[in-house]
Amino acid sequence: MKNTKIMTAIALLGLLTFCKGSNHESEIAAIIPAIENPSNVMVEDIKPATIQIALLLDTSNSMDGLIDQAKTQLWDIVNKMSSAHCNEQQALLEIALYEYGNSGLSHKDGFVRKVLSFSTDLDLISKELFSLRTNGGEEYCGTVIDRSLKQLEWKNGKNDLKMIFIAGNEGFNQGATPFSSSIAQAIEKDVVVNTIFCGDWNTGTQLQWKKGAVLGKGEYMNLDHNQKSTYVATPYDDEILEWNKKLNDTYVYYGRQGQDKKEVQIYMDEVVEEVSTQANVKRSVAKSSVNYRNSSWDLVDAMDDKDAKKEVFKEENLATLPDSIRHKSNEEITAFAKAKKQERIAIQNKIKEHNKKRDQYIAAQSLTETNALESAMFQAIKKQSVSKNYQWKK
Repeated sequence: MKNTKIMTAIALLGLLTFCKGSNHESEIAAIIPAIENPSNVMVEDIKPATIQIALLLDTSNSMDGLIDQAKTQLWDIVNKMSSAHCNEQQALLEIALYEYGNSGLSHKDGFVRKVLSFSTDLDLISKELFSLRTNGGEEYCGTVIDRSLKQLEWKNGKNDLKMIFIAGNEGFNQGATPFSSSIAQAIEKDVVVNTIFCGDWNTGTQLQWKKGAVLGKGEYMNLDHNQKSTYVATPYDDEILEWNKKLNDTYVYYGRQGQDKKEVQIYMDEVVEEVSTQANVKRSVAKSSVNYRNSSWDLVDAMDDKDAKKEVFKEENLATLPDSIRHKSNEEITAFAKAKKQERIAIQNKIKEHNKKRDQYIAAQSLTETNALESAMFQAIKKQSVSKNYQWKK
């Protein structure tokens, strides 16, 4: 109907241009006062670009340091991804997780396990990272790349940024699946392969990690996987964490797994806090960003998701809402969710304000937070986003 009105307006505009002496603007305004700008219609139809990151981690012996970095630095990555825009729209973030090279995994599967498919559930991703355990094994890079390409649901939009980050410390060419053939599949799918060697740069080059990145049109990087994540304590950390507790109170569960997901949210705050207070500050900041989305279990986020909103109002899901709103009408539940959203936005803005002061404090003190995995990944992502016309807005 909207398109029909627009076409009618265009036809009338054409006729009016032949009428000498007429005031075109006023006549058009009188005829089509309710018609929206066609250019706006086009913008509405553009889907947000998605950044897909498949993280393939070596969980063989000696790689505990890499896993520890991934546990805490996930939140740094998420925070930086929040500034990614394409076509003036916020880019979405999805992360998948594989482990490989662990003798506790099946030999039949090439010592490879898909831990998590592409997901926007950051709490679940964090939980799975904390669950990883190292054990000696065979590290088959070609195999794990091949599995990730075949098993994951990769996007096909022209602006979607699709990347594999594979990290390890043994020969890149081990296993029955040649890494060259796996990477050739990646190129066909427009997936960039970035390699991270945990050790000396030259050793990684000799073990063909650089060759893998060159074939995959990605970046070859090396890092000290035993380096501890370093964060700076600031006077604003406690305030951010207090606001984070208030933020948690704005999440209202629904659905069969809703209450469990809500408990995971609280649990991951506690687990990250045990590792580092400042790491939990980073997590809190990430929870104030657009990439922290929980429409599958949170009533407030579901109201902004057409499909999730339908799920909320199914009888079986209404029955799972907290007692305080379970028996209210659909209109009352909607109004409640809208009020909670406004409360959430206000709290998120407070966290952002304090984080800005935190960043300014760190800069004024000439201090730095050096985190190898996060830094390596972000530099590669930013460099590769240029080909997709991304902008990074603060």
